[in-house]
Amino acid sequence: MSTKIKKLLISQPAPADLEKSPYRNLVHKHNVDITFYKFFEVVGIPASDFRKTRIHISDYTAVIFNSKNSIEHFFRMLKELRETVSENMKYFCSTEAIALYLQNFIQYRKRKVFFGAQYFSDLLEVMGKHRDEKFLFPCSDERQTEYTKALDKAKFKYTKAPMYTSKPRDLKHLDIDSFDAIALFSPIGVRSLVKNFPDIKEHNVLIAAFGTSTHAALKENGIKLNIAAPTQSSPSMAMAIENYILGKAQESVVTTKGDGSKHGVRNTIATSTAKRSKPVIANKEIYKQRMEEKKAQAAARRAARAAEKAAKEAAAREAENVQQAATEKAASDAPAKAKAPAKPAAKATEKAPAKTAAKTTAKAPAKAPAKPAAKATAKPAAKPATKPTAKATATKKK
Repeated sequence: MSTKIKKLLISQPAPADLEKSPYRNLVHKHNVDITFYKFFEVVGIPASDFRKTRIHISDYTAVIFNSKNSIEHFFRMLKELRETVSENMKYFCSTEAIALYLQNFIQYRKRKVFFGAQYFSDLLEVMGKHRDEKFLFPCSDERQTEYTKALDKAKFKYTKAPMYTSKPRDLKHLDIDSFDAIALFSPIGVRSLVKNFPDIKEHNVLIAAFGTSTHAALKENGIKLNIAAPTQSSPSMAMAIENYILGKAQESVVTTKGDGSKHGVRNTIATSTAKRSKPVIANKEIYKQRMEEKKAQAAARRAARAAEKAAKEAAAREAENVQQAATEKAASDAPAKAKAPAKPAAKATEKAPAKTAAKTTAKAPAKAPAKPAAKATAKPAAKPATKPTAKATATKKK
């Protein structure tokens, strides 16, 4: 038996793309008309008020982020205070989505970023390996939340740094009676609803709420909870509402996966450490598509690793062949090098006498006998030839 929910009010801002949001199945499959409107607004605490806390951000070695608001106001406060953080600063994010959002403010690869699987207690497990760090927790100005309770029970050394506050918005322009159900996600959302509609208990509207702290806020104000999340079969609000529409029985609520203590981190409702909750995706087609994409990515990574391994093996074989060829060449050149010194000695002995003989034969006749013989033969021959001719001419003239 199905329960009619035709108009639904979600106390959150509208998603960027409804087709990719968890509420797509409610719209297309169950024809639910969804209105998105955030019940509160987040306002940053001025830097002048933050200085009164005497918290110096540069004194800390790690930061804990549990929402996008905490990231935005942390870096806003850094800018207003004109402080810088060390390059060795570690960032611990409650989910991967929040860790990816951190890329808008830092160079993701050059920093040390850690994140949990799905619950805040998953992040506590990761933080347990870094207990020596000095943690800073940027958060709202609420006195205590489920996150601070978990950190206290896990006995982490951290400092709560209030950087923003949540203020209820004016909701009186909304016609509450026109909606069949209202989905709430935080205690501030409950306070905003009660502030704008003090007689909300008298209105014939279903109340859906996510998280134990939101459930506790409803109980404090005496408001009945009709649809609770997360549960074992519906870890998201969209799935919880869909199960309610399909007439499925309400299950017990899953607490935040243990109390954050050493022994309570993995104690979910009768679930083992090996079992993890499915991703928060209401549409089965989108879920299957994402699983196929993950399988394809895993296959591509395996192929890349296999190709890299084959390339390394080929390079090792080639290096081995080159080394073997070098050793064989060195072995073949060894006898030739042993015979090589005898040849220069023989050449030296053969050339040495020839050179000395050539030098002695060339120099010996050229030193003394050659020059005097040339002078002796040239001078006597010239004088007798000139003198008789001169005398002869003189006698003829007389």
